[in-house]
Amino acid sequence: MAFQHISISRRIVTTTTTKTSCQRRFFHDYFVTHLPSSSLHPDSRSASGPRHQLPRSASKPHTPRSTNEPSPAPIAGSSRDTTVVRIPLRSAKHHFGVSVSRGQRPYNEDTHQAGVIELPAFAKRVPISLTSRAPPSSPLQAYREKQRRAQEGNDGNEDVTSASGASGDPQVFYFGVFDGHGGMECSEFLKDSLHKYIEQAAEEFELKSTLKGRALGGFIQLGRKPSVAGNVGTNQDKSSSGGALSPGTKDSRDAAGGSLDIPQEVNMERVIDLERSLVCSWKETVGGYFRRFKPALFSVVQEGVERVSLSTVLTYAFLKADLDFVSAQARKPEEGDPVQSDAPLNAFDDLHSPAIKRTDPAIKIGGEKRFKGGSTCSIALISTPSPTPFWHPNTPSSLIVAHVGDTRILLCRTSDGSAVPLTTNHHPNNPSEGMRLRRYAGMFMTDSFGEERMSGLANTRAFGDMQSKRIGVSAEPELRRIELGAAEYSFLILISDGVSGTLSDQEVIDIVKEAKTPEQGARDVISFATDVTAEGDNATCICVRLGGWERRLEGGLGSMGTRGSREYRRQEAIDPRRGRW
Repeated sequence: MAFQHISISRRIVTTTTTKTSCQRRFFHDYFVTHLPSSSLHPDSRSASGPRHQLPRSASKPHTPRSTNEPSPAPIAGSSRDTTVVRIPLRSAKHHFGVSVSRGQRPYNEDTHQAGVIELPAFAKRVPISLTSRAPPSSPLQAYREKQRRAQEGNDGNEDVTSASGASGDPQVFYFGVFDGHGGMECSEFLKDSLHKYIEQAAEEFELKSTLKGRALGGFIQLGRKPSVAGNVGTNQDKSSSGGALSPGTKDSRDAAGGSLDIPQEVNMERVIDLERSLVCSWKETVGGYFRRFKPALFSVVQEGVERVSLSTVLTYAFLKADLDFVSAQARKPEEGDPVQSDAPLNAFDDLHSPAIKRTDPAIKIGGEKRFKGGSTCSIALISTPSPTPFWHPNTPSSLIVAHVGDTRILLCRTSDGSAVPLTTNHHPNNPSEGMRLRRYAGMFMTDSFGEERMSGLANTRAFGDMQSKRIGVSAEPELRRIELGAAEYSFLILISDGVSGTLSDQEVIDIVKEAKTPEQGARDVISFATDVTAEGDNATCICVRLGGWERRLEGGLGSMGTRGSREYRRQEAIDPRRGRW
């Protein structure tokens, strides 16, 4: 009987584990949208010929909604007869494009990621005046609304909305570029796992959506001003960022002078415990610079903080991912170790010691051998307050950028066609970065190309680089939030240093303006960068369509501002006498 009881208990545990694993959140490289049902299943009355067709009346709305809840703004040009479809981003060339080139390097160390991440919405709420219908003011009005829906073929309990995530909020889009150095182990790790760390951090913080609960003017009612999250961890000035936005500009603050980063409800006791545990882990595991390390957005270093924002979640996720990667590399044997040279060849295989591998799954992070390199990272998260997609001309959206290293993120402003950089290069020649690290770094030197380096590294912030962690090479991200008005910006660009090191920001923007689709724009940027480059570095470009895409050539000089210089550079690059002294 005892053996039978044990077997039943094991069976119950296995079932519970399977159920939990099935409920885990997953990253999707596609987006969900609505298409008219007539385009998928034409009406039998409007077509001829003996073919299989589904009547339009058979189409059923997607998301059930309560009659007492106001309906969101409908997608322009759509009717109630719509069908939910899943479109892979790689196939949506009119919305998204990516291009990669190995350059003259033996292999490509750049990686990228794009898709939909399961996060609570962080966009500003839509005013009631912009919704399609106000909530019923009386039971009689609610009854009449229910009867009207029933006459239109609806069951009275459903309404047409766009597909949403598991939390019920509109989809949050995720785009990232990762530039590895010394190998691709770290960039591959970020590509496969960084979005998981972000989702897990939001779940552990019990982060709530900004679209739920009472809000005033787009902000959650806190009784105090929101915390500043323009440039986190640095005091970037405009001269060092090449025209990038600073926390005091109108783009990063509202008219009242408060930060546009909206606080969200969390479990503060758990948040403080997690943050304190992470800071202590950095102090005990790495030491050096991290003995006095205090992330700017962590609640443990602030007073009177009641709620946090997504910026705090991103900071925690970045630091947690970097700590796991560095800790995993420290446990691995170093090449040339005489003790490890006598170990069996299959010492790091699962079949050699399965019990040890199961208790230490992080040992496989970054490969089987110790990886001393690292990777830069730039990610962009886009959230909309309504089910209408962010690329629609009438849809406002919120953009949050988290950046580490020298990869870049650019916006094209529709009004004047200018490039708006959202990131700064974390190099030793950056005044704020130099001030932060000179007390820890052994020395700053200038290489033969005139570039200042710190202990041989060009980046003062990066994932990995375990040998430089003690002197301050941190993965604390630079964060920025931008509120994208309807058709205010034409497109979003994410590039690695193989492009930004060769082309200026405005040249990249002007090249994309001449393309018909974002996919063609990404290919043209990589093609031009590889033609005129003198270094031959790996190059990656991601182009994302925004609401002002159709008007990208109307502002300023269009693409004519840099066309002359680009043509001259291309002619010089193909000149057979190039490089002669």
